[in-house]
Amino acid sequence: MSEERSATQAKLTSREEFQFLTDLVLKHSTGEHTLVALHDVYSGTTRFANNQIVQNVNVRRVSLAVTVAFGQQHGTASTTDLTAGAVQETVHRAEEIAKVAPPDPEYLPPVEPQSYPQRPSSRPETVRAGPDRRLAYAREAIELCKTDNLRAAGIVSSSVATVGVAASTGLFAYEERTGARFSLTAMGENSTGWASNEHRSIAHLGVTERTRVAIEKAKRSADPKEIPAGRYTVILEPAAVAGLMTWLMWMLDAKSYDKGTSPFSGKLGERILDQRLTLKNRPDHADLLGSGFTWEGLPSNDFAWIDAGVLKQLDYDRFTAKEHQVEVIPTLDAPCLSGNGSTVSSVEELVRNTPRGILVTNFWYLRIVNPTDLTLTGMTRDGTFLVEDGQVTTGLRNFRFHESPLQALNQIEAFTAPMEASSSETGKLLVPAIKIRDFNFSSVTRF
Repeated sequence: MSEERSATQAKLTSREEFQFLTDLVLKHSTGEHTLVALHDVYSGTTRFANNQIVQNVNVRRVSLAVTVAFGQQHGTASTTDLTAGAVQETVHRAEEIAKVAPPDPEYLPPVEPQSYPQRPSSRPETVRAGPDRRLAYAREAIELCKTDNLRAAGIVSSSVATVGVAASTGLFAYEERTGARFSLTAMGENSTGWASNEHRSIAHLGVTERTRVAIEKAKRSADPKEIPAGRYTVILEPAAVAGLMTWLMWMLDAKSYDKGTSPFSGKLGERILDQRLTLKNRPDHADLLGSGFTWEGLPSNDFAWIDAGVLKQLDYDRFTAKEHQVEVIPTLDAPCLSGNGSTVSSVEELVRNTPRGILVTNFWYLRIVNPTDLTLTGMTRDGTFLVEDGQVTTGLRNFRFHESPLQALNQIEAFTAPMEASSSETGKLLVPAIKIRDFNFSSVTRF
């Protein structure tokens, strides 16, 4: 199957078709307010394990959701059938649900019409990508691993989606979005190496480069040694930094802040991180997954959430934003953490300037231990190394850690410029690799 032919199978709901569906819904709705949400995605996934392709599938999933409100009573129904009769039945079901629903004191009508910036949310090469291209990438990763007597396991995926939000207020938003992902674990007898990337463009995944990174990590971490748990200087590669930052971003919600259960309560406008760190939303950045609007139809925007270490923004829902008289709700769909001031050029330079420490490729299974100070626990994974006299000397058995990003990111010794980072637990961010002192490894794992 050629890429061109596979693309013709992905005939998704167009802007004109979504407008027609919206008009149909609004014509038949008797509610005070009505909201229509479309998500139509055509995606393909190629999985491989033990140096073999185990799955190569394409699937289309479409959903049209209708929310109808009578006063503060609202109900939502959805359908995968976009015929006129099915859409009308969906409106009727939403109305019936709304009529028996208890009043929602936090319900707000849909937003008024908005202006949306044009974002780089779709790439034609990803739209055209089909099973053949994904297979080629997977086979390349497998063959490179086999050459080094390693086993390859991972995924190559691509998708194109049309997303729409419209309402009885006159709101109308529509956008095409693409995405592609590559993740590889290279496995030896007693070691693993990992690399991953996610991007709007499938051509930007860097399959060859990242496969070689995973292979090198698996080879260098063979026959890992064990050293005691304790506090060490650590060099966190971008994926590990992304793991810490993802939890920090999740805890920025304004409701928890107001209730006093947030680790940031009372700290809005105060410094919470190293004063060299700034967290911004960068929806226009070509290497991030920014979009034009949110699921509520609000435009994505470029905001500084943490500026020179100072907490500037909270994550508001529309009701809480209204309570706080926040007129423009900040979004965080394309996070970028950068360091102000002097940076080093690479992870290798961070290693060269470290007399003794531990190099961490990635964290996994991160969970919160204490929400009041954001203490997290998790484990190192797929490449943990001892650094001595500026060189990586051996692979190490993995560690469990107990540490708060609010403390760790105030103990920074050096950092690089932001780099791409993504994993199944974090999504896509731009973050630096960071060297941190006194990072708390609480125990050694058995693998």
